[in-house]
Order: sequence, then structure tokens, then C-alpha cells
Amino acid sequence: MKKSVFALALLAASAQAQALTTGDMAFTSFNADNDGWAMVTFVDIAANTTVYFSDNEWNGTAFVDANEHALSWNTGTATIAAGSVVVFTEIDAAPEVIRASVGTLALAGSGGTNLGFAKSNETVYAFLGSSGVAPTTFLTALTTEYDVASANITNAGLTVGVNAIALVPDADFGEYTGARTGQASFASYASLVNDAANWNDVGSGEFTGNVLNSTAFSVTAVPEASTYGMMLAGLGLVGFMARRRNNP
Repeated sequence: MKKSVFALALLAASAQAQALTTGDMAFTSFNADNDGWAMVTFVDIAANTTVYFSDNEWNGTAFVDANEHALSWNTGTATIAAGSVVVFTEIDAAPEVIRASVGTLALAGSGGTNLGFAKSNETVYAFLGSSGVAPTTFLTALTTEYDVASANITNAGLTVGVNAIALVPDADFGEYTGARTGQASFASYASLVNDAANWNDVGSGEFTGNVLNSTAFSVTAVPEASTYGMMLAGLGLVGFMARRRNNP
């Protein structure tokens, strides 16, 4: 009986933490002065998921600069709940710091040696890859470029305002300041977070000391019909197993 309940719990958890796809994550902060950024996930992320980051512009078929670096993020041994905000730091000055508030951030196995973020004309991608830094799915992007920003985003199959964010040209710092509570679903936050009108987008300056906002997002929704269905199915299976035990 207990084993059956445990199995159902594992089944429910695995069903919720599905593979990431485009738009499932979004940037919530960017700081070129301390090479830091933060992201929210709109879905549960399964344990030991690998997400790559790169500031190397994508031309539609390849990254264009062999010297730009890439980072690999392993999400860790536990599921990351939808609404969580993860803060990343990748300081290229001595002492070099590469870390994530959840999971492990490290240099990817391939890529260049130009570490850190530029304080002008930068585009950063988050993506999935089959190996190394070969993208299979672009999740989202952030750009501070003004001359080719549109192309850098659209070349990756992304859309500003939908699943990517464009800050003011040459912005050193920007952070989402809109609502993090009150929406009926996590997906409803995507259009808010990817809208530059909801950001404190201050442009060029000195922001090394700014601490990035790690406040989680929350929803007010009641369980969806599919969730009720899963719960009822689970209760039905538990009842069936109990009857079998009582009626050998």
C-alpha cells in the first residue's frame, strides 16, 4: 500500500517536471558590470537538467565568434519549482567567480576564452543542447544591442516581448520590476517579464554593487482540471490496491 502511494507521488512529480522548451524561462535581471543575471522558470525543471548560456551572437545556423565563451548550468539533484528565480554570477576578474544560487554553473566544454559580459552591444542566450554548445532549443534571450538586436533574436527563433527581452542600447543594468504575484498561472507572467516597460532599465552607468532581486513568483490559481483528474486517478488506484489486499 505504502509503496503504491510512493509510486504515485513519483509519477505525479515526473509528469509536472517536463523537458524545457522555448519560453519556459525568462531573464529577470542583467548586470554587465558584475557579470550577473537572474532568471525565472515558468515550469518545474527536472533534476539534473543542463542549460547552456552564451553571449555569442547566433546567425541562424551557427555562433559567429569563435572567441566568445559559453557556460553550462546543471540544475542540481532536486526539481526546481515553477516560479523560482535563480541568480547567476560569472565574474571574469581575479578572483574569478562562476556560480549559480541553485545547481552548478561552469564553463562549457567548448567555446572561447572571452569571459564575462560586454558593457555595450551584448546578446545573451539560454538554450538546450545535445552536446557541447550546439543549440537544439533556444529558451530565451536578452539583448542590449541596437543595430542588430532584432536579427540576433529572430535568428534564434525568438520574439522580443514574447520569449525574449530587449533592453535599451548599451544597458549595463536592467531588472524586472513588475508583478511577481497575482497571476492565475506562471505562463501568464511571460508577457510581463519580457516587456521592457516593466523593467528598471537604466542604461549605462556603474552598478557593480547592485544585488539582483531573487524574489520568487507565485500564482493564485486553483488546481486545473487535469490536476484533479490525476488526483482522482491516484485515489482510485490506491482504493483498487486496498481492495485487492483485503480480498486475496
